[in-house]
Amino acid sequence: MTSPHIPSVPIEEVPAEFDAAAPWATTAPAPALLVDVREDDEWRLGHAPGALHIPLVDLPPRLDELDYDAQIYVICRQGGRSVQAVQYLESVGFEAVMVSGGMVAWQQAGRALTGDDPAAAKIY
Repeated sequence: MTSPHIPSVPIEEVPAEFDAAAPWATTAPAPALLVDVREDDEWRLGHAPGALHIPLVDLPPRLDELDYDAQIYVICRQGGRSVQAVQYLESVGFEAVMVSGGMVAWQQAGRALTGDDPAAAKIY
């Protein structure tokens, strides 16, 4: 799902640092965060190793976990929740973009996945 009014990037433009279990804020070339807004059960099945998990419903009370100076990449399963999250984040002053195709596209692109059982991590 995409929207012409919501900034988005393809999977290929998401920094490779998120393929590794690294600190959430990267340093090069600028601070960046990958925020996964899916539900807990989806997260447990599989997610990007360097992502920060904040379910969409929990985003407003957890804004203090985000950096206003960071480029924020928002991801969900396919894009619906990311659109809502990016709209909200931009309305409160963050620079955010949705990741087109979400975690389905992430898995299709062969990007790293981890989960409760890293050997069996999956999105679909």
